[in-house]
Amino acid sequence: MKLTANLSLMYTELPFLQRFAAAHHDGFGAVEIQFPYDTPIEQIQQALAENNLRCVLINVPAGDLMEGGEGLAAVPGKTAEYAAAMVECLYYARALKVSCVNVLPGRCNDENKRVFYLDTFKKNLLKTAESLAPFGITTTFEAINTRDMPGFLISSGQQMLDIIAELNHPAIKAQFDIYHMALMGHNVCDFINLHAAKIGHIQFADIPKRGEPGSGTLDFPAIFRCIETSGYKGWVGAEYKPTRATSMTMQWKRDLAVNVALCS
Repeated sequence: MKLTANLSLMYTELPFLQRFAAAHHDGFGAVEIQFPYDTPIEQIQQALAENNLRCVLINVPAGDLMEGGEGLAAVPGKTAEYAAAMVECLYYARALKVSCVNVLPGRCNDENKRVFYLDTFKKNLLKTAESLAPFGITTTFEAINTRDMPGFLISSGQQMLDIIAELNHPAIKAQFDIYHMALMGHNVCDFINLHAAKIGHIQFADIPKRGEPGSGTLDFPAIFRCIETSGYKGWVGAEYKPTRATSMTMQWKRDLAVNVALCS
């Protein structure tokens, strides 16, 4: 299994540029960053090179989404802002040589406008894929649970599958976040087994508090076995909020290494 550490949620006890060394020390060969745009590209490239890491995923800038707003990707009146965000994202994505760029659909605060938001999102998603695909970059989008983000436009695996089928673009895939989908009641192993070919990136955290595996109720040994046997070939991102200093929450990683050794 190809593991990556999300440096936006993990190692936050350290300044951002020191998190790369900490991830390397804990045995990760790759990282992902939600929004790298506050840090100059050259500094990120240096941190990656010094620690023998690659960056596999970033998000398109999402405007006011993280502050409770609707974001950019689906809002009909923000298409110009989204286009500008894509220009910035493409600059970072190419320089960092990422495998995937993730698009956050955002919220729709007026249910009567939902159809228009979905239409805008699908158009922006397709334009994003057409911009990134020539550089070998997969475009993903993710469903997020409506407990943490009420009004989120896409909150189920089936909605992701429907959009993938409608747009029918080979570079558009689902980002499947185990934490979000488990909170929405999905059987995550069933989804991964059935739809591995349509998943471009997997992320995980335990429920209900988004901590490291073992801090909640999910059966991660079974989930990891499922991922390994499903045919999924992409990266699997640890994207959790550590309950202690991040390096002290790696028992799941040690257990995974032992289980892989026993099965090999």
